[in-house]
Amino acid sequence: MKKGKRYQEAAKLRDKTTLYEAPEAIALVKQVASAKFDETIEVHLKMGLDGRHADQQIRGAVVLPHGTGKKVRVLVFAKGEKADEAAAAGAEFVGAEELVPKIQKEGWLDFDKVVATPNMMSVVGRLGRILGPKGLMPNPKAGTVTMDIAKAVQELKAGKIEYRLDKTNIVHVPIGKASFTEEQLTENFQTLIDAIIKAKPAAAKGQYIRSATIASTMGPGIKLNTARL
Repeated sequence: MKKGKRYQEAAKLRDKTTLYEAPEAIALVKQVASAKFDETIEVHLKMGLDGRHADQQIRGAVVLPHGTGKKVRVLVFAKGEKADEAAAAGAEFVGAEELVPKIQKEGWLDFDKVVATPNMMSVVGRLGRILGPKGLMPNPKAGTVTMDIAKAVQELKAGKIEYRLDKTNIVHVPIGKASFTEEQLTENFQTLIDAIIKAKPAAAKGQYIRSATIASTMGPGIKLNTARL
């Protein structure tokens, strides 16, 4: 597939054969992010894991110190006091069973994250086929199935992101926007890496992080020196 002129110009700024230190890579990715919109900066980690085995899965969440730069719309499944807590914490949408047909039949998906109290998971479970493939299904490991609704909503609003191993054993995570300072992106990046290293499964063998790439939405990938992570 032929790349656009802007991409080709940006690609000239990086050396394909170099494995960059994180601060250098972040400075470079900001330099090549030249689109007319505020590009998202993402990290892609090829892991030395086999996700087909349950004991080699990694999934979790971490609050980035400077957020992701994206406004997060939160939907909460809760009733009574917990519903009130969700609204007070800033959740855009709060409801229960009445939301199921709205999502199933009307195709309503105007939200970015879903949180639920444990007693609402039987209701949310009906939406598994819709929410699951979109990565929106609440999960206890990610802190989105909880009785502490206010905390969950506040953390998501503050920049809590989820990381998980995909089918190709890669973790894809946003760490901010091109408009962030190098220091903000570096701190977000290090917070993410620390969380992933901490989540290393006991069954992991060999090199844990095999390769790491950082890229903006429209820019070329910049390879990182994994030995220094």
